[in-house]
Amino acid sequence: MRQEGNPAATVYESLGPNFFLALDPGWLNLGLWEGPGTLEEAPRAVRRLVETLAQDLPRGGVILDVGNGLGAQDPLIARIARPRRLVALNITESQLRAGRSRLGEAGALPVVGDAMRLPIRSETVDGVISVEAAFHFRSRRIFFEEVVRVLRPGGVLTMSDVSVERPPPGLLEGLAGLAQLRLWGLRAKNLSSAERIADLARRAGLVDVRVERCGDRVIDPALAAVALRLRAAGEVPTGQRLAARFFLAQVRTLRRREMIDYVLLRARRATARAA
Repeated sequence: MRQEGNPAATVYESLGPNFFLALDPGWLNLGLWEGPGTLEEAPRAVRRLVETLAQDLPRGGVILDVGNGLGAQDPLIARIARPRRLVALNITESQLRAGRSRLGEAGALPVVGDAMRLPIRSETVDGVISVEAAFHFRSRRIFFEEVVRVLRPGGVLTMSDVSVERPPPGLLEGLAGLAQLRLWGLRAKNLSSAERIADLARRAGLVDVRVERCGDRVIDPALAAVALRLRAAGEVPTGQRLAARFFLAQVRTLRRREMIDYVLLRARRATARAA
């Protein structure tokens, strides 16, 4: 419950590498689904999300994965983008350590760092990918500005995010929202709609910004699959299962009231003007 100065790191260190509700071992994203959310599709769904984002990365360049989780996605990114250098950045050192073998498989360089102060030289990166991390950042605006700084002209950003499309219509929804803020270590001031996220990207200097809202293919089936996973978690302590059911119900309330959605965003840094 105490998140101190780095809420995101505290949250994910508490989950650990064997989080019992993960849709596939080592994978922490919600997936991109073709079906209603079965446990059989879950391993494919979590990979499909990363594949979909990675398809927009330039081939053979320097790729930066911001908020790489437990490293499960990095071999997949490496297979699709074929980078000459893949940098996996995470604010949580324990996750980098837990994912060491996968990072080795991907040939990725692990870096402990903050998305607000990317430890990367300016104009040295060809593509940036970030999967379900931006809602943890202190400021999406600063993140987008950092992306523009490190990208070479014409470089690409591809990312997924969770948006908040409307304020809570009542007390129940407000309490559900507050519960999720606390659970995931989020800051209320960083809650943004899909339109606002796209606007922040443009204001930072990114161009060709494209946003796709797809909560029906991400959040809804993921909730169904997590509920199935929870029913099968009989070996998990009762307190943890009760807490998981409570927070799952809160997310369902937010989604049912159309407060939250899921966003895929693609953009690039403008090419340099001719002299």
